[in-house]
Amino acid sequence: MELKRKFYNKLVNWKQTSNGSTSMLIEGARRVGKSYVAAAFAKRNYMSHIIIDFANIDPAVKAIFENNSTDLDLFFNKLSAFYGVKLHRRDTLFVFDEVQLYPKARQLTKYLVADGRFDYLLTGSLITLKNNVETIVIPSEEESLTMYPLDFEEFLWAVGNESMADYISECFYSKTPLGQGMHRKAMDYFKQYMLVGGMPQAVVKYVESHDFEKVDTEKRWILKLYRNDISKFAKGYESKVMAIFDEIPSQLSKHEKKFSLSSLTKTARMREYEDSFMWLADAKVINLCFNNTDPNRGLGLNMEQSSLKCYMADTGLLFSLAFSETELMDNEIYKAILFDKLQLNEGMFLENIVAQTLATSNKRLFFYSRSSRENPDDRMEIDFLIAENRKIAPLEIKSSRYQQHVSLDKFAAKFKQRISNQYIIYTKDLILKDGVTYIPVYMAGLL
Repeated sequence: MELKRKFYNKLVNWKQTSNGSTSMLIEGARRVGKSYVAAAFAKRNYMSHIIIDFANIDPAVKAIFENNSTDLDLFFNKLSAFYGVKLHRRDTLFVFDEVQLYPKARQLTKYLVADGRFDYLLTGSLITLKNNVETIVIPSEEESLTMYPLDFEEFLWAVGNESMADYISECFYSKTPLGQGMHRKAMDYFKQYMLVGGMPQAVVKYVESHDFEKVDTEKRWILKLYRNDISKFAKGYESKVMAIFDEIPSQLSKHEKKFSLSSLTKTARMREYEDSFMWLADAKVINLCFNNTDPNRGLGLNMEQSSLKCYMADTGLLFSLAFSETELMDNEIYKAILFDKLQLNEGMFLENIVAQTLATSNKRLFFYSRSSRENPDDRMEIDFLIAENRKIAPLEIKSSRYQQHVSLDKFAAKFKQRISNQYIIYTKDLILKDGVTYIPVYMAGLL
């Protein structure tokens, strides 16, 4: 089936505004749909296109790059002949797929763009890793965009609901509740989204089968791919990267979700693991959230890098990572969660999906945590801080006891000059109460 992706429109906009003056690099995690959207864009927007997959490149094509790139007339003639594709000036797109496997092609785009005859679209995972950039000069003519898993609206489109996202948006901006029936329906869809996740092959499998066991098989295949990538590319510290990766569900299941290195080894220090966290972040496998120590200043100016939370970039993958394969041999656990018949730490999944949603909206992730033995009023924990109207909006995630928000009240009193709105993100319908906006979790993407 064909998935409708918002990212496609970003590529159309790049083609129109760039007009050949830049190349475009699509970054993103493995299996997030980069190659798919690049191929769809090429077919619909150009008279002809050539896709060069560096993960499966013919030696003859690699020889053209190695031997003929200084003579662009010969370079293009040979590629045209090899692929049997006629090239049209200003109406042919070259797609360099999985370009991280051949960084020289990325560097070459500087001269290809300057030549001006054709357009160039690159896709890659692990694209910023040191061994993928240390031998090349990154072209200044290169633009880049990050592709994420499907968001909730795209999931709704995939399952055949074209109108609900618009209604949710209208209610959010008018600060109007959806109403009991519509809210229940929206939450039902959102729970499906949390369980399935936004990885395209998992979504397609769900739409085709509505079988969570088959969906789980797809997700575990992706998790295995990630583990293989860690073993293959995280050379020198793969054991530390793998330890962090495996520990994510346990860390998020705690009340205070800051990543505790002592759970890995009692003597672990952040300076020893910092590169490992950044490897997973560069691979787009996780979203890192850092403690902001002073919200009176810019969010990024007082970032405590040694105090962080680590979320999976896709909540559906987190679900499969959190449960063993034997626990999910059939659909029963999925169905129990879907119909609220299984008691589990729902808060970890809600907080992860909010982090995923904010990251998809290109928001940097920050939280606020302060402990004080002397002054209880200084002890508080705010799940997320976002910039809003040149001020700061604190967000608290509540899976239960939503009417208690002690930390939010303390934070609002301490930083009242810097706060725009206060939000509680929970599983009930939208309400405004005592200066706090309570929004259902499916509205988080509208913040």
